[in-house]
Amino acid sequence: MSFGQKTMILCTAAVLCLIISCKEPKTNNNITPPPGITDTNTVKGYSLLSKISGIWDGPVTSTTGLGSYPEWIVDFRPISGGQVSAKNELDTLNDIFMSFFIVFDSTEYKLAFRNGGSFAGMKRVSYMLCDSVSDSGPQFFYRFVDCVKGGKRARTEVTFKNDSLIIRSFTNKNNSLPDAVLHMEWRAGLQDTTSCQAAKTAFNYPHKMMVKDFTSTFNQVTESIYYTTNGDPYPEASQPYLGQSTLSYTVAPTLPALDPNKTVLLFITTQPMISGATINYASLKTRSRYVILAANDQSFTFNYMHPGTYYMYAFYDADGNRTLSSGDYVSTTNTSFTLPASGTTSQTTQINFQIP
Repeated sequence: MSFGQKTMILCTAAVLCLIISCKEPKTNNNITPPPGITDTNTVKGYSLLSKISGIWDGPVTSTTGLGSYPEWIVDFRPISGGQVSAKNELDTLNDIFMSFFIVFDSTEYKLAFRNGGSFAGMKRVSYMLCDSVSDSGPQFFYRFVDCVKGGKRARTEVTFKNDSLIIRSFTNKNNSLPDAVLHMEWRAGLQDTTSCQAAKTAFNYPHKMMVKDFTSTFNQVTESIYYTTNGDPYPEASQPYLGQSTLSYTVAPTLPALDPNKTVLLFITTQPMISGATINYASLKTRSRYVILAANDQSFTFNYMHPGTYYMYAFYDADGNRTLSSGDYVSTTNTSFTLPASGTTSQTTQINFQIP
């Protein structure tokens, strides 16, 4: 697996954001408060929570202008007993935050899917509710549909089999089609389950607890999508447990100056990647977050990041070929940092070696 592949993995995050068009507002004149939730309650889609936590890696096939990509890595971890989330970014203009969590929707408990972030600097957040489940095995299937217009407008299908995951998104392209058509498909394999264990233990995850009451959330809106934080029923800033890491790099004075027209990849693992003078390739399975920066931008803040201990690395693409090759610069130390729950931290590594 090349470093060139790594630099492309997060581009695909934007293809999961769905554009929802308008219809008459949904109404509910018989609102009742949700009953108390216990382990004996039925929660539609609940078994997904136990299956999705972990680091997943696989190719994306997309019909969007972004095209298809050979690799996309997502680190799903619990942030409460009834919620799991993952945040990814490509650069300063493109990121995505995905989350599955337990809600009450007028008459029953079910999973909701929050999918949103920034695409080319434009914010989009969509909400979907689980409406179909098949979890008797050996294959497990979950469907989430638009909260106002249903599956003909937009839907996401999640399928598990053994250590494989398929997420497929459908859209009717702003109501230009009678039914939703395939938008993207991500086929991933489970890479690591150790990174999420601390959070699973801390929250006794999963267990049945209501995260949000969606009884009347979408009653007076024409679509379950938001383009600003105004009205967003569960904005990123309200997500529990997550923290913020500001990471930066310097360049050893013995190396030639960086070309500001080239890029630097900052990436983070949960296990050290350098062992003596060699690379521990098994640690590549624990990659968690990434960002591509202009070479004159030497710092980045990772928001809504899972607490834990990490190792950061930097790679300067001197020849612009998006592949680790002769003449490129890299950091060669396991620069570690620890992010506390709902806390902040900062760390700096040094690019100190030029590949012969």
